[in-house]
Amino acid sequence: MKPSWSIEESLVDRLTRPFQIFAAHKLSGAILLLAATVVAVAWANSPWAGFYHHSLQTELALSIGPFGLNKSISHWINDGLMGLFFFVVGLEIKRELLAGELANPRKAALPVLAAVGGMVVPALVYFAFNGDGAFARGWGIPMATDVAFALGILAVFPVPVSLKVFLTALAIVDDIGAIVVVAVFYTDTIAPGSLFIGSLLLGVSIGANVIGVRNPIIYFLIGFAVWVAFYKSGVHATLAGVLMAFTIPARTIINSRQLHDWTRDLLEQLRATGLPADSSLLTNRQHHIVHSMEQLTEHATAPLQKLEHALMPFVTFAILPLFALANAGVSLESETLDRLAEPMSLGIILGLVVGKPLGIWAFAWAGVVLRIAELPKGISLWHVASVGCLAGIGFTMSLFIATLAFDEVVLIETAKTAVLAGSLLATLTGSIILLLAARPGPEDA
Repeated sequence: MKPSWSIEESLVDRLTRPFQIFAAHKLSGAILLLAATVVAVAWANSPWAGFYHHSLQTELALSIGPFGLNKSISHWINDGLMGLFFFVVGLEIKRELLAGELANPRKAALPVLAAVGGMVVPALVYFAFNGDGAFARGWGIPMATDVAFALGILAVFPVPVSLKVFLTALAIVDDIGAIVVVAVFYTDTIAPGSLFIGSLLLGVSIGANVIGVRNPIIYFLIGFAVWVAFYKSGVHATLAGVLMAFTIPARTIINSRQLHDWTRDLLEQLRATGLPADSSLLTNRQHHIVHSMEQLTEHATAPLQKLEHALMPFVTFAILPLFALANAGVSLESETLDRLAEPMSLGIILGLVVGKPLGIWAFAWAGVVLRIAELPKGISLWHVASVGCLAGIGFTMSLFIATLAFDEVVLIETAKTAVLAGSLLATLTGSIILLLAARPGPEDA
């Protein structure tokens, strides 16, 4: 909804307007992620490939007194910045559980069932090729969905809004599954002392929520300490971000009715002071009233929503492109491409391209037939099939799990190449089915 008022733009506003328009576009995140991927692949296959890999292995140290962490840039991106990404994912999950599509059990049934099928079947497809041996640990790779890419592709087509809501809810459940998989199956050794300290700090954050602490700086400091403790414990540090997100307050201090009534009273007081016609300095009384209005809007916004709104641009336009730049740089030499025919690569590619849509469609169909769930208005099983294909765009989460599943560089590179190939095929397949689903039927002609 456009405001009834407007503010004259400054020169800086006019100069930055194209960037603001791009940032506001629904495809901007996916475009930037794709651009970072193309740059990474091109860089890794250029004469400067050595500099690319050497830069990612450059050590950076962070120390406070006797405590310190000395990791490569690649590790700081994958373990540090991705922790913030998972924090935002955790905020989204909590919001959806409290007030979104997952808050209503009846509405949540279809995306939950579809997401479960979209995780189980790809893992089974992978196991069919790699049931034992050194490759078995990669079963979690084809389970993930990259919601930014999937929603970006979906936005290109004229589909019902309910289908986008369905894909978003499915991706949220998929994220929950990926988080559980990382926590349970991709944690090797645990240091109980550090894990205990991290758990205590999470308890402190919960206590801060209970007593009414709403300052985000307090939660940031606690969260950083939790991240360090989890990192030292052996449990993947990104899980600290998800757990911290669930401790962030989700309630407002005042309700919407109070906001309306008190804002109206303050507006009347402001009018009574005799407002200046120009933009001259406010009197102390006028400033006090305006400041009170600012505090009201602050009290009417939950910290959870405020943090999600503030951090989402940073995650979309900085963290995820950096992650893609650091992890998508795979070699396209003939030797690497030949490995796409190996069982591990086939398990990943077919898991994403076949397992994902098959699992999502089959579980959704079963839910509808058994009357456990119902299709949203305007959505057919064709639409569900197209979403299932787009959910096969694993990319971010699949690349992330690939780095956890294997230690050998060759296996990691092979898995990443398979993820890129599978995600590309899933994009093409999903787009074709969306084109078919969008064609008007006889009743629409």
